[in-house]
Amino acid sequence: MLKTRARYHLGQVVRHRKHPFRGVVFDVDPTFANTEEWYQSIPEEARPARDQPFYHLLAENEQSYYVAYVSEQNLEADYSGEPVGHPDLPEFFGELEDGSYPVHFQLN
Repeated sequence: MLKTRARYHLGQVVRHRKHPFRGVVFDVDPTFANTEEWYQSIPEEARPARDQPFYHLLAENEQSYYVAYVSEQNLEADYSGEPVGHPDLPEFFGELEDGSYPVHFQLN
């Protein structure tokens, strides 16, 4: 039985270790759960292991807002205290408090 524990939590602000974007965690998969096509589109030398948590992020960079799917190994906590400006944040979360967004939706 595979046991994984997510390092980051819902509402936490994180940033990518290699690419210039940050975001807010709104869902977590205990292991890779995207399409094979998506996985194969990542260059082999940069392809993350499948057996780790993957995070769904309301992400932003300098040009746009989007949803990102990122492996745990490629994320780190963002302690800047700067808010994330993604327009969908109010659907899921309350206002930024102590570097994190409180969950504002009902979990199943």
